[in-house]
Amino acid sequence: MIKKLLVVAVSAISLFAMGGPSLVETTKLIKGEVNPIQEFVGTLNFDKSSILAAQNSGIIKKIYFEVGDEVKKDKTLVQIDSDLLDAQIKALKANLDAAKDTLTNSSKDYQRYKKLLESNTITQKEYDDALLSKNSSDSNVKALEANLKELQIQSYKKSIKAPYNGTVVEKNVNLGEWVSAGTAIAKIVDTTKAEITFNVPLNVFNGLRKGDVYEINVGDTILKATLSAAIPQGDKLTRTFPIKFKADLDKVFVFDGQEAKVNLSKNAIMEGLLLPRDAVIKRFGQNVIFAIDDKMIAQMIPVQIVGYMGTQVAVAAQGLVPGMDIVYKGNERVFPNSPVKIINKNK
Repeated sequence: MIKKLLVVAVSAISLFAMGGPSLVETTKLIKGEVNPIQEFVGTLNFDKSSILAAQNSGIIKKIYFEVGDEVKKDKTLVQIDSDLLDAQIKALKANLDAAKDTLTNSSKDYQRYKKLLESNTITQKEYDDALLSKNSSDSNVKALEANLKELQIQSYKKSIKAPYNGTVVEKNVNLGEWVSAGTAIAKIVDTTKAEITFNVPLNVFNGLRKGDVYEINVGDTILKATLSAAIPQGDKLTRTFPIKFKADLDKVFVFDGQEAKVNLSKNAIMEGLLLPRDAVIKRFGQNVIFAIDDKMIAQMIPVQIVGYMGTQVAVAAQGLVPGMDIVYKGNERVFPNSPVKIINKNK
């Protein structure tokens, strides 16, 4: 059934394209030397994964999430009971207001006594007592402000918030449960970015460059991933080295711990049939090239990529021979069995 649908789709595309030849540039398929590629299997993990814990003790008063919820940064997930703390804050604010009034009055008295001392109306001791009262009131205000700030920080920590946009994957508490400082509350992951790790031998490790972009297969999805780290610390048993890729997961469903596959070049040489990398494109979920026959018709040929060398790629497929004309520019506009017109000097 799938083959029949594919034939119908290809036929329909070909008929649509027959309205006129596509303008293309071609290159000759040549023999040359390339670095062979090898498939490696690794593991995908979400780039951020955090276990949220209580920072002080209390009873779970409210829970604002369920497992699987997508949450925004700073969204409150759990509220720990803070009634006693709130009462302490309220009382301390009242004491602070009274202390500020006392400071205002003692500051006024000090300014008055200062002028009286300058006119020799009061003794030095009376002036010193006024200064001491003002300084004592000031210190009391500062101490109460520090205590209030400490309680407010404790109160803030009674609310456990999401540290970033993510998805809740674990829930570890229930309503009314007592928790101590350090008790795990929930686990949240950032499902928009992934880190993918592979272990490769030295002959592959040495040929990698940080910042290069690779295609990584995860299930039925192909991710464009950037090589972020090649770690020069080998496994003594397997003689391999870890490499890490970063990838964005915009509207892509994957799961933590999922298997990933990547093709990487060995630091070795083999002979193969070479083309510019742009000559190979994706059609119907596979790598293909377009060969031009003597009637100027494009023939789509599925190929296997077997190696790379700079801007060249080595391909293998039944029927490929050196000297064939292959489309390398304009192939995105070419359809199977459609007419083409070559505009470069290859012909």
